[in-house]
Amino acid sequence: MTEGGGTDGGRTDRLGTGAVRRRLQRSDVATAARIVVKVGSSSISGANVGQIAPLVDALASAHGRGAEVVLVSSGAIATGMPYLQLDERPTDLATQQAAASVGQNLLIFRYQDSLDRYDIIAGQVLLTAGDLDNASPRSNAQRAMERLLGLRILPIVNENDTVATHEIRFGDNDRLAALVATLVKADLLVLLSDVDALYTRPPHLPGAEAIDHVALGDTLPGVEFGSSLSGVGTGGAGTKVSAARIAAEAGTAVLVTSTALVAEALRGELIGTWFEPADPAAVRRTAVN
Repeated sequence: MTEGGGTDGGRTDRLGTGAVRRRLQRSDVATAARIVVKVGSSSISGANVGQIAPLVDALASAHGRGAEVVLVSSGAIATGMPYLQLDERPTDLATQQAAASVGQNLLIFRYQDSLDRYDIIAGQVLLTAGDLDNASPRSNAQRAMERLLGLRILPIVNENDTVATHEIRFGDNDRLAALVATLVKADLLVLLSDVDALYTRPPHLPGAEAIDHVALGDTLPGVEFGSSLSGVGTGGAGTKVSAARIAAEAGTAVLVTSTALVAEALRGELIGTWFEPADPAAVRRTAVN
């Protein structure tokens, strides 16, 4: 048994040398060994900045039982906007970069201030699409993440909006979270927003029904996806489905739910929308071949 409750077998598998990780079942969420949680801008900025503390409570609970936890957090631009006297998300790249530069500093401070209650140290990881698209920087990012997790640091990942251009952006942090989950071979990816699950149509419309389970390969025919309504984020239900498929096909189980229900999600309660993962053993064999 290694520091923090993880096993050498689980950790070395993620480095590619040990036993194949298990295929996580919904009933096993509370025992997931490596978890990536993604939270959106609207959930932790502006009037919702108070949700940082309960989010950290949930992450710290999982961390305290020995899980390795990674947080992918949007919110740098939204956090920086008030300090640039901006009432709306800027549309020009230079102002977005300026807001991100100011906001990222404040956002990390807010997380670390809350994590101090649990004596957990955060590590900031800023990525661009090129860092994960190209072999050498991808390997460097993977090595850094593995070392942070091995040291029981809680990595907080965001897109490097201060230097990213329109051409090299991930597009949304749901996709970034899926790529990070794939990079670190996470058992579970939790995609959070202000909606408790995926619905058959935007949940404010009549006839919308919550989707409990999505089988691997299910294309969700007939489901209508809306866009972000917050004005500060970039993602919507469609981006979450696309991201969930990326992660699930790589062997990571995915749960989509609301930020308000993150504690219940990490305890394994039957909430949100579950995306069934591929068998990690089969994914590994395919990658080797």
